[in-house]
Amino acid sequence: MHLISAERFITLASKHPNTVEIAKSFAKKVKDSSWQNLIEVQANYLSAEAVGNFTVFNIKGNKYRLILSIDYEIQVAYFKYFLTHSEYDEEKWKDDPHY
Repeated sequence: MHLISAERFITLASKHPNTVEIAKSFAKKVKDSSWQNLIEVQANYLSAEAVGNFTVFNIKGNKYRLILSIDYEIQVAYFKYFLTHSEYDEEKWKDDPHY
């Protein structure tokens, strides 16, 4: 699977030094995966859930949220947002036209 904007994701994660290695590892895991549906994603990431048209991942003990848009058919994951839990709760990301 191809992760669009992987560098942007890692750059944003680097603003929180305790998440840089997790971000790099996650980006590699996506690249090495060929998920066909949310159930397969959840086999690797139990906290992954569908919210609107996005897939939301809890990162670092639920301190951060990673939001992707995944197109299983063409095997592309689009990085959308990397937020703290409180930023996620503000729900501004739901203003995204693809939500």
